[in-house]
Amino acid sequence: MLVYLIRHGATAGNLEKRYIGRTDEPLCNAGIDALQGISAPDCDHLIASPMRRCIETAGILYPGQKPVLCSMLRECDFGDFEGKNHADMDGDPVYQAWIDSGGMGDFPHGESPSAFKARCISGFQMLMAGMDGTSAFVVHGGTIMSICEAFHGGEFYTYHLPNGGIFRADWDGERLTDLERL
Repeated sequence: MLVYLIRHGATAGNLEKRYIGRTDEPLCNAGIDALQGISAPDCDHLIASPMRRCIETAGILYPGQKPVLCSMLRECDFGDFEGKNHADMDGDPVYQAWIDSGGMGDFPHGESPSAFKARCISGFQMLMAGMDGTSAFVVHGGTIMSICEAFHGGEFYTYHLPNGGIFRADWDGERLTDLERL
């Protein structure tokens, strides 16, 4: 089966390099403009995170096609880091400890990376179990990195996509193969 993993368009928080997970931000004008220049791949099944930025992205890329919403594909809850960027937290020892962990430590008062990844992986597997044909997932950067790391191998951050970025892959029921950036 053919799978497209599409990162939502840019929000104001994305442009300011803020940790935006549970915050339900809309797309910003620049994000909307950038998406209008993307030719979305055809799909039989459209799936999206229930966050506003993903629903809006799906509506721009797939007008008239209603996505199936899956809360398991939401972005990570960044806890105390939510809504902040590096400049806001520079000098904070808790943030520095997280940086020193290679970005893999727990978020204070947020979701642990392992719980976040497990949630995303489980949601993807659940949805793919009932699919045939081509599926497009309009989700978050962290969600995409979690799915690709689990089902294609390699390191989490190697699968970072810019806003509006797309991966194409084949799904054999257990693995993503022939993964490529479009």
